[in-house]
Amino acid sequence: MESSVLVYDVGGSHASAAVCSLDSYKLGPVISAPHSIDITSDAFVNLLHSVGGQAMSGFNQILGASMAFPGPFDYSAGISQMTHKIPFLFGVNLRQALAERFEWDPVQVFFLNDATAYLLGELGSGSARGMNRAIVITLGTGIGSAFSVDGQVIMEGRGVPPRGEIWNLPYEDGIVEDVLSTGAIQKAYALRTGQKRKIIDIAGAVENDPTAAQVFREFGHHLGRSLRQTLTLFSPDVVVFGGGISRAADLFLPAAEYELRDLNLSLRVSALQDSAPLVGAGLAWPKRTSILQKRG
Repeated sequence: MESSVLVYDVGGSHASAAVCSLDSYKLGPVISAPHSIDITSDAFVNLLHSVGGQAMSGFNQILGASMAFPGPFDYSAGISQMTHKIPFLFGVNLRQALAERFEWDPVQVFFLNDATAYLLGELGSGSARGMNRAIVITLGTGIGSAFSVDGQVIMEGRGVPPRGEIWNLPYEDGIVEDVLSTGAIQKAYALRTGQKRKIIDIAGAVENDPTAAQVFREFGHHLGRSLRQTLTLFSPDVVVFGGGISRAADLFLPAAEYELRDLNLSLRVSALQDSAPLVGAGLAWPKRTSILQKRG
């Protein structure tokens, strides 16, 4: 009987889980649930336990859980250090809490950066497959990033920022995440129109709303300029974009490509989309010790 691991993708507004075979790395049914910024830490742990339990229904030989989580996060300890995206989890020992819910040993709960998981998935069977030097950028509630050389995710080296994270690097009068997130797009649109709209509605209005189109073009220009500033020294062959905002890539990618037009660089949209971090979390399970050592 093949062994499997329960895999999670946890974001600023949702949590998804599935069972991943460690032989084929195929996923079982994906169970997702939204969460709000007002939820309590205890209720959030219950939500993770619930979607995980539903995902495991009908499966045997589950070795543990491999969880793709945004940073800042102490991945070796399983403790969140976030104060902005998921503030209710700050300081909570999520490994211990989940192990108690599942009646597992805490060692059976493994955490890795969500962008790292995304990149592992794309390297394995997505848009970065076969690429020597690759980067994944996840665009959503925040911005995630991960770097790889010869198929191995790295956290340091020439052109790699500390811990492979670009979200908090200086850009213009603030940091990169100030201009590359769902909140940044919503804020830019609201400043021009006085309307607070969901990003999916802003994207859907582009054809008949010049302001919406302008906001996405400006987002693309910021994306290109920030990538030039932060990634040029690494000299990637490909940058793969994932996350919710990447679904509107046709609205901003041309502007980003214009800013990077003189570089020998391919910009691509994720081939796996929502499945990428789940597959990547499964791929990470057999080499989880070395991943934690590299991240430090």
